[in-house]
Amino acid sequence: MENWLPKLPIADWVDVLVNWLTINLGAAFDGITSVLEAVVDGLVAGFEYIPSYVFMILLTLLAWKVSNKGMALFTLIGLFLIDNLGYWDPMLETLALVLTAVIISILLGVPIGIWASQKQAVRQIITPVLDFMQTMPAFVYLIPAIFFFNIGVVPGVVASVIFAMPPTIRLTILGIQQVPADIIEATEAFGSTTRQKLVKVQLPLAMPTIMAGINQSIMLALSMVVISSMVGAPGLGADVYRAVTQIQIGKGFEAGLAIVVIAIVLDRITQNIGKNKRQRGVM
Repeated sequence: MENWLPKLPIADWVDVLVNWLTINLGAAFDGITSVLEAVVDGLVAGFEYIPSYVFMILLTLLAWKVSNKGMALFTLIGLFLIDNLGYWDPMLETLALVLTAVIISILLGVPIGIWASQKQAVRQIITPVLDFMQTMPAFVYLIPAIFFFNIGVVPGVVASVIFAMPPTIRLTILGIQQVPADIIEATEAFGSTTRQKLVKVQLPLAMPTIMAGINQSIMLALSMVVISSMVGAPGLGADVYRAVTQIQIGKGFEAGLAIVVIAIVLDRITQNIGKNKRQRGVM
């Protein structure tokens, strides 16, 4: 079918924008690269400084405290299996990448969610942006990230942040909006300011929902580790990607199993932290 309308040069517009950003904000991108590399390398160095058996015990005790004995036993066995298979160091690199992405998602996402929950105009603007961030294929984020931050761990972190941040923002908005109206009216009747109402009432009551958003951000960041390895990010994703390119089914299964173990441990720990906060809020 003949198209009577000329094609919109969206690709050309995007290329021009990326080139303009690269030329005019190159120093800023270099600074971000240096900071993120230092953070990831610092986390990896800190994790590697702790003996593996001590790391296992600490994470097992944390799982026991926030969850139950069964989860603690799974954590201990899962971490021992990762160490036994020889993926301990890649696991630490993956953990550092995910934690960096999640910390940035929290530092940016929670304030944006709070702002959007208080201002309807902001919420109307941010909602389609979040839809775009969640529906755009993750591979697309890597293309400009390579131009801005070169090959390595940094474009992987940036792409993970873009992909993982929306749940934190959305559930922060939802948690604050779900605070019962009668509680809000009571605080206003006592003369609370907007800041006091937010800090002392809305955020504490919304914290379980916010934690659920953080939990989802962790899972999405973990799902990005294999994609991030395509641009040079280290960790378990690199082992999976290498196994795929070399058709090493067994190696790929081992590295994938290590990712599954870490995902389950982090998921259950953060889930139970949110449940504990919810129970304390009810009590």
